[in-house]
This record gives sequence, C-alpha cells and structure tokens, in this order.
Amino acid sequence: MDDTESRDDLTAIFEGQRTHLRAVAYRLLGSVHEADDAVQETWLRLQRSEVADVDNLPAWLTTVVSRICLDQLRSRTARREDLGADLASPGAGPLRDEQVLDPAAEAERADAVGRALLVVLDTLAPAERLAFCLHDLFGLSFDEIATTLGRSSTACRQLASRARRRVRGQDAAVEVDRARHHEVVEAFLDASRNGRFDRLVALLHPDAEVAADAAAVAMGSPALLRGADEVAQFYNGRARAARLTELDGYAAAQWSLRGEVKAVFAFTVEDGLIREIELLAGELDRLDLGGGAVPHHLD
Repeated sequence: MDDTESRDDLTAIFEGQRTHLRAVAYRLLGSVHEADDAVQETWLRLQRSEVADVDNLPAWLTTVVSRICLDQLRSRTARREDLGADLASPGAGPLRDEQVLDPAAEAERADAVGRALLVVLDTLAPAERLAFCLHDLFGLSFDEIATTLGRSSTACRQLASRARRRVRGQDAAVEVDRARHHEVVEAFLDASRNGRFDRLVALLHPDAEVAADAAAVAMGSPALLRGADEVAQFYNGRARAARLTELDGYAAAQWSLRGEVKAVFAFTVEDGLIREIELLAGELDRLDLGGGAVPHHLD
C-alpha cells in the first residue's frame, strides 16, 4: 500500500468516526464551537502521528479527543460564565447550516445532552466530568478511561461515582464524602510521619494497593504493592516532605524538591478506608492540583 492509499484509509476512518468524536467533545465541553475545534485538532494530530502500529484507531481517536477536551476544561477561567450562551440542546435553536453535515449529525444533535445536565456537568472537576461522560454516556470501560487520564481504573471508577452523585443532586453526600476523604488522608499522613504502623494498617482496606506510574517507578518506587500490611510497611516512616494538597477537589499529597512538585499521591477511599494510593510523577502539569494546606514532613 503506498502513502496515498494509506492516507486515504486514515481519512476514511476519521470521517467514519467524526460524528462520534464530535458527540464526545460536545458532551465533555458543552460547546458546539469548542467541540468542533477539538475534533479538528484531533484530525491534525492524526496527520502528524505515526499510527501504523495502532491496533484500534477509533479508540486511539477517542483517547486523543478526550485528552484535548480535558486540557481545555482545565484551562477555563474567565470564559466559564460565558459558556451558557454557547450551549446547544434540543429546543435551543439549530446549529449553523454548515455544521449539519448529514443525517447522522442531525441524530447526534437530537441526542445531545440537555441544557440542565450541561450546567451540572460544568460544576464537576475536569477529571470527574471526563470519567462520568466517557463511562456513563459512552460506555467506555474504566481501563480505557484510565489510559486517557493517566490514572488507575480504580481511581477512574471513583471519579465517575463522585460525578454521578453530584449529577443526581446529592451535593450533601458529596460534601460529606469530601470531608471524610480529607480526614482519612490526613490521618494516614500523620500515622506515616510518626511511624504508627498499626494505625496505618487500620486506615487501609485489607486489599489496598499502591500503583505507581512509569515516571514514579523510574524514580525508585515499586510498580505495585498489594495488601494492607505491605502498603503500611512501605509508608511506615519512609515517605518524606509530603504536603497535603488537593487533586480533583479531594485530599491528596505532593512531594516537592526545591519548590518543584516531583510526585503526587492520589488516594482512593472506600467506606472510610484507603483502597488505593497512586504514585504519579509523569505529566504532573495535566493534574488538577490545588489546596494550600500546612506541609507534612514525613521521615
């Protein structure tokens, strides 16, 4: 197959996925114009990428457009209050004529998320919004979503669960969950700082895991630890200079060197116990970090 035929095949695959990609982008961003821009950027990245070894190109395209949308969500500031003027939903008026490409596009518009849901989605943290939309609205598995977010499937499942509660209007439950999460993480950091092994075990789910990304492994962290005892032994008096922070609106910890964040500890809490700790050291600029808590120095 020559280059022209290969390029024609890529174009045909992309055009076959365009309606799906536009639907994903619209539901993530809530804006017709931004969705079209995200799809166009996906096309440009496809043109620039070597995809000969990609086994599932439609899945690759969904991952790319989702990451583009995630970056856009995280960069929104002053434009947030103006977003409502750009929402398209059934009954909110037609799209521009040039945007109605074919009957499939019309079907997409008819199936678009309503204005009320988009308003609720806009209150979610970017990672929560992506996990919820891709799983609950498009049926992607949490393993697939994990590839997009650079997080574990367990963490993605919890992100979607949090988002689901807020979408259902259970704000009080979300706030209780957030407060309890903070208490558990802070207690864990305190126990680690003071070498309280039994307390660490008590705060961990019996099947607790520590999962490190490739960058954290390269820095010397184990790729995977399993079981409360093993995880507690790893953290008992071992972590250093961890600072309480927030990740996607929930308590987390970060380790910095000379003022630069080098690693983030993300905690998945279930029923008051830590189910998973993720050690994240790669692409930290993509994480939604916040908070300004007092530093914890863990020996």
